[in-house]
Amino acid sequence: MAGVNAARSLRYARRHARLSQRELADRSGMPQPALARIESGRVTPRLDTMSRLLEACGYAIEIVPSAALDRSAIRRLLRLTPRQRLDLAVTEAGNLDRLLRR
Repeated sequence: MAGVNAARSLRYARRHARLSQRELADRSGMPQPALARIESGRVTPRLDTMSRLLEACGYAIEIVPSAALDRSAIRRLLRLTPRQRLDLAVTEAGNLDRLLRR
């Protein structure tokens, strides 16, 4: 669940539903210690697990395509040969290395 903090999202949903971890555990069928591990950030749940937990709090996961994705950059890279992509990667790695050494 890239871009989403599962621990923070679950804690928010549970608190806004006015549920304790024990109550959410009972509603979702998940052991309370597992909920605690997710909320503490020690464990990242699978999407189906997170969806089940959020639904038990009265929320749902909605997947929205990102408008910020620049497909033109992807198309430009796909037009390159494998050797050109490798050369570009080497060049960009060198640029990154120089930036990090500053």
